[in-house]
Amino acid sequence: MFPSFLPVPRIPSETSVPVLRWGIIGPGWIAEHFARALKEHTGQHLVAVSGRNRVKAQAFAERWAIPSVFSNPDEMLAVDDLDAIYIATPHNHHFPDGMKVLSAGKHVLIEKPLALNAREGATLQALAREKSLLCMEGMWCDFTPKYDVLRQLLTDGVLGDVHTLTADHGEFFTQDHRIFNADLAGGPMLDLGSYLVSLSVMVAGAPVRVQSSGQPAQGNVNGQASMLFEHASGMHSVLNTTLFSNTPGGAVIAGRDATLVLAGQFYAPGGFVLTSSQGNHSLFWEEPANRYTQLYHEIQHFSWCVGQGLNDSPVRPLSTSLMTLTAMDKVRGQLGIVFNEERGSV
Repeated sequence: MFPSFLPVPRIPSETSVPVLRWGIIGPGWIAEHFARALKEHTGQHLVAVSGRNRVKAQAFAERWAIPSVFSNPDEMLAVDDLDAIYIATPHNHHFPDGMKVLSAGKHVLIEKPLALNAREGATLQALAREKSLLCMEGMWCDFTPKYDVLRQLLTDGVLGDVHTLTADHGEFFTQDHRIFNADLAGGPMLDLGSYLVSLSVMVAGAPVRVQSSGQPAQGNVNGQASMLFEHASGMHSVLNTTLFSNTPGGAVIAGRDATLVLAGQFYAPGGFVLTSSQGNHSLFWEEPANRYTQLYHEIQHFSWCVGQGLNDSPVRPLSTSLMTLTAMDKVRGQLGIVFNEERGSV
C-alpha cells in the first residue's frame, strides 16, 4: 500500500554525541568543507592539522582556529590528546594514511573512497578490528536525512520488487585537474563512480554480474565508464560516469509498486519524488540544496559511534564499503584500469 507520508529521518540526539578532539590529514578542498561543517554545525573540537606544505597547513589552521599544525602526520599522530583523524589526502594516500592512524591507536574517518581496491580496504578492516578502533568511510551522502528516508522506504518495501536502477554522474574538468593525473589514481571511478556503485549496492547488494564499457582520457586515465550490474534480486543497475561533460546527475529507483526519482545530483542534498505505479499518488521530499554543509551528519554519526563503543558504523559498515570497492574492482578489471600502486601486486 502506498504510504500517506514519508518516514522521519533518524538523527542521533545531540546529547548522545560525545565531543571528540579531531585532527585532519590533508588540508585541501574537501577538508575546507569538512572543517566548516564541523565548526559551524557540531560541538566537535578541531585541534590539529597536518599537511606536507607547511605554509598551506598553517593558513588552513588560521582560517579554522586550529591550535596545532604539523608538516608530518607521524608527528601529529604521536600527540596523546587526539581522539579521531579525518583523512582528506588524494585517493592513493587513503590506505597508507589510514594504516598509520590505526597503528597509532586513533579512530579514523577516511574520505571516500576508503581505499584504492577491496584488498586495501580489507587490510584496513583487519587492523581496525585488531585495534578495536572505529574505521569508517566518509561516503557523506549515506549519513544525510535524505538517504535515511530512502533506506527506510526500501526496508519497508514501499517500492515493491525493485527491478531497475538508473543513475549518472558526469562533470566537466579542466585538463590540469588532479582527476587526469595517473599518479593520483585519476579517472572518474573513485571520484564520481563511487557514488553510483554505492547507491546500487545500498539498494540491491553486491552485483552478481558486471558488464562494463569504457573510454580513455589523456594522462593515461579512464575518462568514461558505463556499467550494467545484475543483482541477486534480479534488479539491473544501469550506471554511467564521465569526466568529459556535465550530465544531469539524477537517479531513478523503479519498483513494481512505486518509482523514486532523485533529481541531480542524486547524492547531494535536494528533493526526490515517490510516485505510485498507477501515477495517482505522489510524495515529495524537499530540503535546502545546502550541499557540503551536510557533511556534519557524518561527523556526528562517527562521533556517536565512538560514544557507543562501536567499532563499525551501522549506517555504512566496512562490509558495505568493501562490496562497493569489489564491484569497482570488477569494472576496472574489465576496462583494464590499473592504478600505479597496484602494478606488480594484483
